[in-house]
Amino acid sequence: MSRVVIHQGTVYLCGQVAADASKGIEEQTQTMLDKVDDLLLSANSSREHLLSATIYIKDMADFAGMNSVWDAWIPEGHAPARACVQAAMARPALLVEISVVAAQK
Repeated sequence: MSRVVIHQGTVYLCGQVAADASKGIEEQTQTMLDKVDDLLLSANSSREHLLSATIYIKDMADFAGMNSVWDAWIPEGHAPARACVQAAMARPALLVEISVVAAQK
């Protein structure tokens, strides 16, 4: 598995999860998005260049908490196409995962 794949100026990130799965939805979401920032930077991209995002959430009861962190993270005027689905996680403690596609700068 590759963490980042770049093809003809498009950046594809594998699923990113929280740095610490023992935390709540807001902290898990923030550290997950911090990882996305780092990977996009390494691929000559940024959150301003997101094209699409798929968010997998363990329990839709956590949607509002996740979404509040997401909304604060997305720069105004740069929201990508997004889907959010409830899904079983690879580890029980994980609450959220994201996969994104972005353009290079």
